[in-house]
Amino acid sequence: MPKYLFYVLLLSAPFLSVKCESDKKSSALVEKKVAKLKVIKEYDLVLNNYNVKRDTIKPGDSFGAILDKYGVAPAQVFVISDKIKDVFNVARINAGKPYTVLQTKDTTGQIEALVYEHDRINYTTIFLKDSIYAKKGKKPVTIKRRKASGVIASSLSAAMDREGLSLALADQLSGMYQWKVDFFKLQKGDHFKVIYKEKYINDTIYAGLAGIEAAVLTHYDNPYYAFKFGKDSISGFSKFYDDEANSLQSFFLKAPLQFSRISSRFTKRRFHPVQKRWKAHKGTDYAAPHGTPIWSTADGVVIKSSYTRGNGNYVKVRHNEKYTTQYLHMSKRNVKVGQRVKQGDVIGFVGSTGLATGPHVCYRFWVYGKQVDPYKQNLPSSEPLKESLKPEYFLAIEPIKKELNNIKTAKLDDLNL
Repeated sequence: MPKYLFYVLLLSAPFLSVKCESDKKSSALVEKKVAKLKVIKEYDLVLNNYNVKRDTIKPGDSFGAILDKYGVAPAQVFVISDKIKDVFNVARINAGKPYTVLQTKDTTGQIEALVYEHDRINYTTIFLKDSIYAKKGKKPVTIKRRKASGVIASSLSAAMDREGLSLALADQLSGMYQWKVDFFKLQKGDHFKVIYKEKYINDTIYAGLAGIEAAVLTHYDNPYYAFKFGKDSISGFSKFYDDEANSLQSFFLKAPLQFSRISSRFTKRRFHPVQKRWKAHKGTDYAAPHGTPIWSTADGVVIKSSYTRGNGNYVKVRHNEKYTTQYLHMSKRNVKVGQRVKQGDVIGFVGSTGLATGPHVCYRFWVYGKQVDPYKQNLPSSEPLKESLKPEYFLAIEPIKKELNNIKTAKLDDLNL
């Protein structure tokens, strides 16, 4: 190699190095710009195309007042409201609900759309630019399957709370078993296992319970299995059956309200706390906070909804020729005479009207016109699964039952309570 060429290469090496470094930095800057230009899609729209402003409906806000902030005249608000009324009623926006305003990116900042969120999943987009119309939408939801277990030290709800499980899951699990298990008689050491599904928005944001697939509640060492299979043709709600294909649902609920305590049972001799004398108590008292909803324990027709000095506000429901129930001391009645009610319908609210010392409901039960203790009756159950569906059912629950049995449960001694 000629000597002069060697010196040229030697002198140019630093400049080549600097150029390479410069190219690397330029490439990094390009990558950052590309990252910044990442497409953001929400509400089935590309948000990069708009100036996005998010807010929440305040008490006293109206649809017109919100649009007024963005330069929409009252006359135009009327036009918009009329055009979208079949999809969205602007009078029904609620305080606390989130909404998003999409504006043009030019200097005018003209509003192009408004998105109102009904809940975490459902929303309505109101388009305002070229043509005025409203469109309902749903955020993308994924379903995640979960497993959980717990041991009971005091109550089912406390056990589930200790395991970090949602109130919605506790309510649904107790609702499934309310016909089979007396929750006022749960024992320390009883335990549960459950397989359920949760909803997530964009795979990360929790959006609520999707439902229970299967469960087993062990009470007095007896396992009570529950498997979801089909839906009730009338109510549309999921139906649950045990491992022998018997329905978990009963003709009567075990109690007329949820998560309370029995303060006085049916007895032939009790000292009345108000009248101060011994007399028969032909009902079961459930103590609960004032205003707790009271349910009809079975389908029927309201035959009385009234007030007396002793009963206070009360409701009486005839279920058929054999069974009648009555609910006393309500703070407020929620049904009228002649009204048909379904099992679980709210017929009133806990109070202390009439001869009562504190908030509770006195639940009374008649069989052929005679008052009896409902806890000592052999009450009818719903129909079992049809014989024609049993082979399919047993085949479907076999792997799920094994899965339930393999879920580990802590022992009471491990809780350090």
